[in-house]
Amino acid sequence: MKDLAAELDKRRAAHLYRSRRQLSCAQSPEIQIDGQPLLNFCSNDYLGLAAHPQVIAALQQGAEQYGVGSGSAHLVVGHSSAHHALEEELADFTGRSRALLFSTGYMANMGVISALLGRGDTLYEDRLNHASLIDGGILSRARLKRYTHADTQHLANQLGKTQGEQMIVTDGVFSMDGDIAPLTELAHTAKLHNAWLMVDDAHGLGVLGKEGGGSLSHFDLNQDDVPILMGTLGKAFGTFGAFVAGSEALIETLIQQARSYIYTTALLPAVAEATRASLKLVRKDEWRREQLQALTQRFRNGATELGLPLMDSITPIQPLLAGSAEQALAWSQQLETQGIMVSAIRPPTVPEGSARLRITFSANHQDKHIDQLLDALGKCTT
Repeated sequence: MKDLAAELDKRRAAHLYRSRRQLSCAQSPEIQIDGQPLLNFCSNDYLGLAAHPQVIAALQQGAEQYGVGSGSAHLVVGHSSAHHALEEELADFTGRSRALLFSTGYMANMGVISALLGRGDTLYEDRLNHASLIDGGILSRARLKRYTHADTQHLANQLGKTQGEQMIVTDGVFSMDGDIAPLTELAHTAKLHNAWLMVDDAHGLGVLGKEGGGSLSHFDLNQDDVPILMGTLGKAFGTFGAFVAGSEALIETLIQQARSYIYTTALLPAVAEATRASLKLVRKDEWRREQLQALTQRFRNGATELGLPLMDSITPIQPLLAGSAEQALAWSQQLETQGIMVSAIRPPTVPEGSARLRITFSANHQDKHIDQLLDALGKCTT
């Protein structure tokens, strides 16, 4: 039997041990962690909607109407009118025929890939894809091939050399690097080889494109260009859950065959109502995206003046490359002593030698918060 305590000690020695912190307030730029007030730069609440009064009110009203539990799976008695209305609104938002709710993005990715692929098929994934996409490929039992990050030529060289179905899967915005996938080229490559193209736009929806339509909107791509779109609701939307959007046939296939949809309790109806409220704000509040862009540029300008090792990103995900896990952890701890919360991201979440601080912004941040962060970074990286 494996000595679990010894394995944990090894993780501590390698600066890879992860610890939970206790948050005692709503998501916002200024939070309480373990009883300590901190300026928060590590949340995915990009548009600042997680504690928006209209979203909270919709949640409360939904709970009054539907209760606090959905009771069962969607295919039993768990599919409420709130779920159905949200699916229709998400389909309209993404410009797609239909949308299907999942309880989490992890479940959506695993459900889609395993429903559409099996033994004898081939899955092509960007080397920096999210873990849920990799796990979905493993679950499907399809042959899994990885292509060099954002390298469409490397991908093209691998395609068409196997029998069976072929699927290309990529993040829209890469969660740890903040860069955007070359979706126009990927769409062209997929069509050329008659392959599915699936985009996980968890970190693009709400942030990029017209009305926050995401990375596909950013590149003006439609359902024909990208047949499968996955989006999450716990980031820019500020609530919880996920959805897949695409053709009528795709959604009906997932209802029949996606095990992570069929065999789990439905998302809470009250959360669906809250998301309907947040979706309205996502679409109409253009100022939130403008604020994010302004904050991101202010930070990048200041970081450049300080000579900080920033990675190339135009999104509110701004990675500061440390290299070693030990250095990333040290920077994170030094920032916390100055009242700032930024998570150290270490292997295996990122490749060996590329540990970093993952700095993220919210539309609720102010210029003074960015300046305080830059001042603190200047002190701990010099």
